[in-house]
Amino acid sequence: MADDRIPQAPRGLKTAGKRLWRTTLEAFELTEHELSLLREACRNVDLLDDLQAVIDREGVLDESPQGRRAHPAVVELRQQRLVFARLVAQLGIPVDEEDGPRGGRRGRGRS
Repeated sequence: MADDRIPQAPRGLKTAGKRLWRTTLEAFELTEHELSLLREACRNVDLLDDLQAVIDREGVLDESPQGRRAHPAVVELRQQRLVFARLVAQLGIPVDEEDGPRGGRRGRGRS
């Protein structure tokens, strides 16, 4: 059952970002500062999916005038995974890769 107190997901989020937004806010009450971090984490998780799709389609190696090298999307994916990990760490919310946030920190305090 949807909770009316959960803020609407930011515009432009895709499936993974919307899921992270919803599952996090169903499990935790966040301050305005934390909502900003969550917003960026949701955008980042969508970017991770986009980069992975490029790699899945084009492969991990790329031809360049200097020879074969890691596809630029592989390099960026690695960097964005670090950004995501830092955002989640700043939020202090434990996350399972497939299931989203786990209970723990501050529950929503439902009646």
